[in-house]
Amino acid sequence: MRLEGKTAIVTGAGSGFGAGIARKFAAEGARVMVVDIDPDSAGAVAAEVAGIAREADVSRDSSVAAMAVAARAEFGHIDIVVNNAGVTHLPKPMEDVTTAEFDHVLAVNAKSVFLTARHFAPAMKHDRRGVFLNIASTAGLSPRPNLTWYNASKGWMITATKSMAAELAPFGIRVNALAPVAGETPLLKSFMGQDTPEMREKFLATIPLGRFSTPDDMGNAACFLCSDEASMITGVALEVDGGRCI
Repeated sequence: MRLEGKTAIVTGAGSGFGAGIARKFAAEGARVMVVDIDPDSAGAVAAEVAGIAREADVSRDSSVAAMAVAARAEFGHIDIVVNNAGVTHLPKPMEDVTTAEFDHVLAVNAKSVFLTARHFAPAMKHDRRGVFLNIASTAGLSPRPNLTWYNASKGWMITATKSMAAELAPFGIRVNALAPVAGETPLLKSFMGQDTPEMREKFLATIPLGRFSTPDDMGNAACFLCSDEASMITGVALEVDGGRCI
């Protein structure tokens, strides 16, 4: 029960890594708000973990502001915010990505971190405690061709994590990131361009441990970094990638 008595918000928690993180947090004693742009998937995971479902578009200021108000009304205070919601563009030459695709990727992957900091950091600073966890990617550390703007958004997230950690440390707030390799999530097909046995074999050949990241992998790593066991760890981007970045 490493998170007993703590409250947590996990965005993009209706499926994939976010759902794995929400399940692990609940199993370790946290009260969880399951946030997703799809209310049905948020509701399903929230029911599974005895949590609170919340529909939100993390790229919109008004939506994140309303989420923060609802979370404080429900929990009283917020201990953990996990910025997990993310999107990508399909693999293609950088100049072929449309401005609409670029704007969407940066709004969901980068602007969302700014918005949750804007609406949750002030109360955490007042309480002099709290944890932000940003779900980045190995793409931000070891980028692959044809995903340039997605790679850039995750590199932005890692830099933001380190800068947030430096600025918020005097207030007792820790900020870390996880950098998973691709996993069995709804985004896998988008990363590969097409989901075929041949494409999977080619992708897995780049991962020394020979498998994708799983929601359980992410839940376990997230639980550690958000628990008091990691009280001296801030500003790191922990690779959960089976050796992909070696």
